[in-house]
Amino acid sequence: MPNRRSNLVGLLGTTALMVALAPGRAAAASCDSLSALVMADTTIVSAGLVPAGPFIPPGAATATPAPLNLPAFCRVVGRVAPAINFEVWMPAANWNGKFQGVGGGGYVGSISYGAMAAALRQGYATASTDTGHSGGDGAWALNRPDLVVDFAHRAIHETTVRAKTIIRAFHDRDPRWSYFVGCSQGGRQGYMEAQRYPADYDGIVAGAPAHPWTRLMVSELWIGTAALKEPASQIPAGKYPTIHKAALAACDRLDGVVDGLIENPQRCRFDPAALLCKGPDADTCLTAAQVDAVKKIYAPARNPRSGEKLFGGLPPGSELGWPALTGSAPGRLPTEFFKHFVFNDPNWDWRTFDFDKDVARTDAKLGALLDGAGSDLRAFRARGGKIIAYHGWNDQLVAAENSIDYYEQAARAAGGRPPDDFYRLFMAPGVNHCRGGSGPDTFDAMAAIEGWVERGVAPGRIVASHLTDGVVDRTRPLCPYPQAARYLGTGSVDDAANFACAVENGESADASGNRRR
Repeated sequence: MPNRRSNLVGLLGTTALMVALAPGRAAAASCDSLSALVMADTTIVSAGLVPAGPFIPPGAATATPAPLNLPAFCRVVGRVAPAINFEVWMPAANWNGKFQGVGGGGYVGSISYGAMAAALRQGYATASTDTGHSGGDGAWALNRPDLVVDFAHRAIHETTVRAKTIIRAFHDRDPRWSYFVGCSQGGRQGYMEAQRYPADYDGIVAGAPAHPWTRLMVSELWIGTAALKEPASQIPAGKYPTIHKAALAACDRLDGVVDGLIENPQRCRFDPAALLCKGPDADTCLTAAQVDAVKKIYAPARNPRSGEKLFGGLPPGSELGWPALTGSAPGRLPTEFFKHFVFNDPNWDWRTFDFDKDVARTDAKLGALLDGAGSDLRAFRARGGKIIAYHGWNDQLVAAENSIDYYEQAARAAGGRPPDDFYRLFMAPGVNHCRGGSGPDTFDAMAAIEGWVERGVAPGRIVASHLTDGVVDRTRPLCPYPQAARYLGTGSVDDAANFACAVENGESADASGNRRR
């Protein structure tokens, strides 16, 4: 397959980058000499070789952070105006010839050292950015539209361009393949790269994408409002296990296996009214107001005037994670977002939000900036780029249904045919936001995207594992949507070999995900 590297000056159409090595160097640069690199609007803060062994990330939150055990690497720390901090790490030996950009979470505000360490150990050159601000809250966005642009999309792109330049200087060649990997905010960043800068990456792994960001913030506020705006609707912590147990009892068996997982919550018709208290209020039942709140959380967020769907609801099975948005107040992310990004008022009260007028205001102000070109991925597809997206069905923060909506929108944008020639979505039953939960949450998405990009092998299934105390106790195939894992009828239900990928009409699929009867 031909190399699809971008021409940084011509194809990307970005600010021209002028690179100057230390005088007299005609080939690869030493690590220290990278401090002499000259790039537009960029300051190289430091460049130096880090020996193999324990590396303690700067600015660690704990007084005695756990060190990252790493191979020797060249570490370059830089800054792009006005405030985008980034780091590029390159193996001192045994580089695999590839580049892996890594994403962040929440409002980012720091370098993703753990993700960089994982990439470096596997032989990648890697890069990360704080997206133009420090700290994990949203206060930095108040009256700073320039920083919001950097957070929205510019920081990842500018970091990617500079990382490739630095890699070329150090290794005397471009990376053969470039990949982006992220979950949550990182998943959104991957989608934005594919939409806005389709030449940056050959392959993207987007987990639990927090996209479109503006509507996600509306959704999280909707969930918090449903449970917290009226005192009678508040759900005590002791009741969430009751709701979860009832949902499993109603829907676990729908896939033919009772295993503590709801394989496809979209088929579940659990009615929380079945838990209505018939006597005194207790943790084993719900009051009428609480039943109404649960129904609103399960249901999509909607415009109360037009009925327009704004974002998917949290599915049955996800209840144990709801307190993240329905505790004493709605989640921090949405309240910070509306205070500092939308209303420019640190004292804004979430109880005043209008799900008609204020949604329109949010869309008009920030929709195009933060959400990009919807689900139009045609330019990325035309370049031969590949996307693997995954989403845990029990995600308690980003409704998993939204990833299916996005996939189907991408199909419509591509002329109505499934986009699985370049974009595949894997839904993970029982998995929480990015990881955790009762489902199989450990799998190698990088091997799958590399096989697809480099060898043309489309992933027909990805085997995932669940671990308890570090020991694998269940494996299960993750299947490309609209397929799901179906038990073959014999053997252990904890062994992926006893499941096939199939769609509801009984079709199964071969190893590449092509449907067959």
